[in-house]
Amino acid sequence: MRITKYTHACVRLEHEGRVVVIDPGVWSEPAALAGAEAVLVTHEHADHIDVLRLAGLGVPVYAPADANIAGLDVVGVTAGEDFTVADLPVRAVGGRHAFVYAGQPDCANLGYILDEAIYHPGDSLHVPDRPVETLLVPAQGSWVKTAEVIDFVKAVNPRRSFAIHDAQINDRGLSSINGWLAEETSNGYRYLRPGESL
Repeated sequence: MRITKYTHACVRLEHEGRVVVIDPGVWSEPAALAGAEAVLVTHEHADHIDVLRLAGLGVPVYAPADANIAGLDVVGVTAGEDFTVADLPVRAVGGRHAFVYAGQPDCANLGYILDEAIYHPGDSLHVPDRPVETLLVPAQGSWVKTAEVIDFVKAVNPRRSFAIHDAQINDRGLSSINGWLAEETSNGYRYLRPGESL
């Protein structure tokens, strides 16, 4: 499966000529959605969903059933649910966004495990109850610190991991976080710049 990282939390997956996109937010490039057959949205925050862009796309958009997404018809999904998009099996896991301060924000957040291999957790550090080969790991946010990110990678224990949720980090900070993740985890950590694929 070809994985292409776009700005912030947006990831494009291509498998046997079919395309699924996860979390195309307002900061991600429109090119991420070219040819997409389905979109998975982890939660309602604009850095993970560009409602206007998706409203005109004409493909199914899957999102947490409890999400507050005005102006867009979505297929509601709940934690523990299994479904298929573009011939890829998907399992929704987790349930809530990580807290920032004093219990805020509190909104629905689902992680998605695709093809029993790739895990995108959205804005949470939910450890799934099954192994995954590739972890898309949130590198930075107002809701997480680097020590928690390192512990998350170790707890999930993937074969390889790549940073997402990184658009608010300058190059100096990104270098530091990448250094810590590469040094402290033994899970094939690598940073992909926006537009870079594997």
